Amino acid sequence: MTRIAVVGLGTMGGRIAGRLLSQGHDVWGTNRTKTRADALIEQGMHWCDTPREAAESADVVISMVTDAAALHAITSGPDGILAGLRPGTVHIDMSTVGPETSRDVADEVAAVGASMLAAPVSGSVSAVEEGSLAIIVGGDADVFARVEPILRQLGTQITVVGDPEQALLIKMAINISLAVQMLAFSEGVLLAERGGVDRDVAIDALTSSAIGSPMLKARAAMVRELPDQAWFDVRLMHKDIRLTLESGGQLGVPLPTTRVADDLLTAATALGYEHRDIAVMFRVLSEL
Repeated sequence: MTRIAVVGLGTMGGRIAGRLLSQGHDVWGTNRTKTRADALIEQGMHWCDTPREAAESADVVISMVTDAAALHAITSGPDGILAGLRPGTVHIDMSTVGPETSRDVADEVAAVGASMLAAPVSGSVSAVEEGSLAIIVGGDADVFARVEPILRQLGTQITVVGDPEQALLIKMAINISLAVQMLAFSEGVLLAERGGVDRDVAIDALTSSAIGSPMLKARAAMVRELPDQAWFDVRLMHKDIRLTLESGGQLGVPLPTTRVADDLLTAATALGYEHRDIAVMFRVLSEL
C-alpha cells in the first residue's frame, strides 16, 4: 500500500486518517495538538512532530485544515510540507480555501518538483468514516490517475473539474446551497410552528416533499434537537460563505441569497453559536 501522510487531524482530517488506516495503508500524521491523534496512534498511525517530517515519510501527503492561514502555516517554513516534499510526491490538499490560495500553493509545490491536487470534499463526518464523500478534484489528469485509488477509498463520487481554482469554485457553489437550503428550511419550519403546527409535523411534511434534499433529511433531527457536536459548524460555513462572496465580486457574479445567508451566519456568531452546526439557523431565527 502507498505510504500516506495526513497533516491536520481535526474533525475531518482525523477521520480521513482513520479511514485510510482501516483500508490497510501505512499512515503518518501530524497535528498542531498531539492529543487529537492519540486514538489514531493506537490504531497504528505513525506520529510525526512536524509537517515536514510527515511529508518526508510519505509518497502522498493529504492536508485538511480550516483556512488559508492554517494552510500556509503547515506548508511553509523549515518545518513545513514544502520542505519535506520530494520530486514525484503528490500533495492532495482537501482544505476549503480561496481559489487564489490554492493556486499559490500548487505553484510552490511544483517549484520543488512535486505535484498538487486540490480536492475539497462535501459530506458529513459519517460520510468520511464510510468512505462515501463527494470529492471535487482539480489538477493534472495524470497525477489524479496515480492517486485515484486512494481517493476512491475516501469518496464514492469524484468529479474532476480542471485546475485547483475550479475545484474550489465548485466547493463554494455546493456550500451556497447548503447554507441557503438550511436557512430556507428553517424559515419554513418556524413559519409553520408559529402558526400552530407541531414542529415535528412541519419537519416531516417539508422533508418528505419535493424540497426534501438529502442534506435537509439528514439534518431534520438537528432542528428537532440541536446536538452538541457539529457536522459543519457556523464558523467554518461563515468562512466559506465569505470566500464565496469575495470570488463572486472578482468574477462579477451577483450572489443575493449568499448575502442573506452571510447575514444569518453573522447573527449566529453574535449569539455565540459559532461552534454549533449550521442547523442552529433555526434557533437563530427563533431568537431574532
